[in-house]
Amino acid sequence: MLPGRLAALPPSSFAKLATLLDDVPPGDTPISLAVGDPQGEVPSFVTEAITRHADRFGVYPPIDGTAEWREAATGWLNRRFALPADPALLPLNGTREGLFLAPFIVTPESKAGGRPIILLPNPFYQCYAAAALACGAEPVFVRADATTGFLPDFAALPKSVLERSVAAYLCSPSNPEGACADESYWRTLFGLADEYDFTVFADECYADIYLSLPPLGALQVRGAPFERLLSFHSLSKRSGLPGLRSGMVAGDAKLMAKFRALRNYAGPQVPLPIIAASAAAWSDETHVAANRARYAERFVLAQRLLGNRPGFRLPEGGFFLWLEVGDGERTTLDLWRKVGVRVLPGAYMGREIDPGNPRTNPGFSYIRVALVNDLSTIMKALERMGEILSGQMP
Repeated sequence: MLPGRLAALPPSSFAKLATLLDDVPPGDTPISLAVGDPQGEVPSFVTEAITRHADRFGVYPPIDGTAEWREAATGWLNRRFALPADPALLPLNGTREGLFLAPFIVTPESKAGGRPIILLPNPFYQCYAAAALACGAEPVFVRADATTGFLPDFAALPKSVLERSVAAYLCSPSNPEGACADESYWRTLFGLADEYDFTVFADECYADIYLSLPPLGALQVRGAPFERLLSFHSLSKRSGLPGLRSGMVAGDAKLMAKFRALRNYAGPQVPLPIIAASAAAWSDETHVAANRARYAERFVLAQRLLGNRPGFRLPEGGFFLWLEVGDGERTTLDLWRKVGVRVLPGAYMGREIDPGNPRTNPGFSYIRVALVNDLSTIMKALERMGEILSGQMP
């Protein structure tokens, strides 16, 4: 049982998946496409950097990283987003650490005479809801489905909700749908943030994984001095290095000063050998282009094997398929029980709009399929899935 404020959290997506499937024997040799855990070879320059700086494990790391890291991280931000000025930035132990802690610097005891609100997309990355509850805010889940372009329509919220809002999370490319915010979307969101005085937490960890055009970044649209914006990026996705636990946050200098002070108390500094490896990864584009090409190859395969289904769509970015299947939980159980393929029901990432009516959960009709395995494993899994999905209509 979770204590205090976090007691309102439901079981995690993967705890619910375990409850659904763990007592059910798989119909074939198990293959998991449920977890967004990038797999592949670690670039040699990463291991070399860690080895070369291994003695620095004996030193307390600085909260700001090193000059080399800051130069590399700023260099990537400027190459990727053509920024008009350098934003303030900090290294993170992966984006999740930063996304969880950030609301603590913007959430007062009350706002506009009520409990502060933090806006979340629905479906959503569950860290967002945990962070909102932990800092005492009320999470408000904003529907993101096909009718809204799979991005939350924050502008449609009542004024009474916006007036109490202290922050809004936006993931672009979005997890799970792979939708990308365009310039108009970002500008509308920043306009709301300015009017109602809240902060935008831009979760852009999939920014370097896309099929066609590079997604626009929040920093490049907002422009200096990046007011009311914190943008989060990750080497877990960009470089396929989830075990490195390394990312960054960049944006509004005033907010970053508060965030730095909080993190100094919490002590989540990134070890110096990891900082050195991270600097090397932010500086290199060759491994990122190769990583992106591998994902593109997997999506070509997915389109060939599943693309004739009415519920199939290619994402703009990220590495998930968001497949409409009619009833995501039932389909997940069928795929496991009949052919041994493990996916995630979309409903496990969402909340019911009408409590008690599961079909009002924006993820009800979907499954999330993570294309992170090697190509031959993905081919085998998708071929098996095709046998089951071919008899279903979304």
